[in-house]
Amino acid sequence: MKRILVVEDEPTILAAVVTRLRAEDFLVETAVDGPSAVATAAATAPDLVVLDVMLPGFDGLEVCRRIQAERSIPVLMLTARSDETDMLIGLGVGADDYLTKPFSMRELVARVRVLLRRMERAGDAGEAQTLSVGGYRLDLQERRVHHEEREIHLTRIEFDLLAFLAARPRTAISRAVLLEHIWGPPSGAESRTVDSHVKALRRKLGPDLIRTVHGVGYALETPR
Repeated sequence: MKRILVVEDEPTILAAVVTRLRAEDFLVETAVDGPSAVATAAATAPDLVVLDVMLPGFDGLEVCRRIQAERSIPVLMLTARSDETDMLIGLGVGADDYLTKPFSMRELVARVRVLLRRMERAGDAGEAQTLSVGGYRLDLQERRVHHEEREIHLTRIEFDLLAFLAARPRTAISRAVLLEHIWGPPSGAESRTVDSHVKALRRKLGPDLIRTVHGVGYALETPR
């Protein structure tokens, strides 16, 4: 059974999420503020964290930074704000996905299962493989990205998105295809989710590596 840490200071939302996840046969731990979230993550080693952004003590962004510094854990962030800047900050500190309140429990469970399946696939990786694109080297087994001697930290979804594009250089790929292959059906993710992750990648890798194909989606640029 997978263990999930739910961090939420609103009692009604916390109770609803915990009840649904336990009904789906997950083991569930809880925390209601920033310091207890970090301590509980360290003590229980969850397989995934459902993390509210607005928390007492310190916020969910700081929680995400601290737990990711100790161990790489999939993080699904919950936010009451739809501002894209907040979403990009969350992705930048190590969150893998986000849900904007209000959300359905069915969608939350779908997102949780997609993130857990992605971790299982990463753990089942076979022989080491590498891709080289635009001066960046991707190690598909270790899931690391280097530019010259410098390692670029990417979240799990950022790495999967970059690797999918890098395996098909100069090919325009629609948002729908990216959603299906990266998030998986039925994830409940929307095209704006793809756009936000591409913006996060551009902040880390530069603005020119991933090209917007208007009316279609994105393509990874490589030198001719």
